[in-house]
Amino acid sequence: MKKMWKVICPIEKKDGTGTHWARLGVAYGNKDESINLYLDSLPMNGKLQLREWTEEELRERDQRRSSYQSRSSLADLPGASGSPGSSVSSALGGTQPIPF
Repeated sequence: MKKMWKVICPIEKKDGTGTHWARLGVAYGNKDESINLYLDSLPMNGKLQLREWTEEELRERDQRRSSYQSRSSLADLPGASGSPGSSVSSALGGTQPIPF
């Protein structure tokens, strides 16, 4: 399995009593031992830290992902065809094509 890290940023609390860690993204190791970062946001203080995922975090992630597979998709909802070019009922009683 690829090596994975959490990308986090230390943020000092306003009252100076400690540090809050904000999750900013994820990082993956490559075959050549370089690291790719995928950031959801940028730190205001310019500080980033990589922390390797623990076995427990990986197990929790896998459990969440397996629960997603048991959920139905939007295409399974009544009246949804899910195909491009399908029609949607308009407020005026007719149907209009969905532009793609």
